[in-house]
Amino acid sequence: MTVTGGTAAALARLRAEGDVPVDISRTPAREAAERELSDPKYHQNDPNLLQRGLDRFWEWLDDLFGTASGATPGGVLGLVVIVLLVAALAAAFWWRLGTPRRSPGTTGDSLFADGPRTARDHRTAAARHASAGRWNEAVQERMRAIVRSLEERTLLDPRPGRTADEAAAEAGRSLPSHADDLRLAARTFDDVTYGGRTADEPAYRRVEELDTALERTRPTLDTASTGTPA
Repeated sequence: MTVTGGTAAALARLRAEGDVPVDISRTPAREAAERELSDPKYHQNDPNLLQRGLDRFWEWLDDLFGTASGATPGGVLGLVVIVLLVAALAAAFWWRLGTPRRSPGTTGDSLFADGPRTARDHRTAAARHASAGRWNEAVQERMRAIVRSLEERTLLDPRPGRTADEAAAEAGRSLPSHADDLRLAARTFDDVTYGGRTADEPAYRRVEELDTALERTRPTLDTASTGTPA
């Protein structure tokens, strides 16, 4: 009911009560209408709070799409086409690139996370973990021992932030006969460190044997291109 209707109802009530035509000014008429409209009987069919909120939301959404379609060539159809194209491009990038992964060069992927230690220190730690059956930690420490040993032998330049994959690739150029084993050891290190996988004793023994073999291997001095011994 509008204010005019409320005013008419209020005047009708006043006439019914006094049975005499009443002429009142604007302010008293408005107040009389407000009192009349405050009666709960006029609000029995009003939407509840949730319905009013949903109505406001859909009105806002309709206005938003109306504004966007007005600014887009082709109106609503053009807007729908653009949204579908963006979704298709996003899906294509996701399929092509896969789930975003950490860059190998970030600090979190660094091979050495606890400060400088010697190759002997890492081997001792690896043996301690292996004797306790902690194969993940044993693999990690043995891989660190391999890289540290290569640095100590000057086959690798000490470089903070180096990853296991980078170390394996660099070492493979001066130790080509072990390049595949180095890549496999680096992959095992990554699997247990970042991939959530669990190592076992055979996996550790392979890395241990590689460490021992590398200690006995002479480096290839000519590493220019072919990766074959000089």
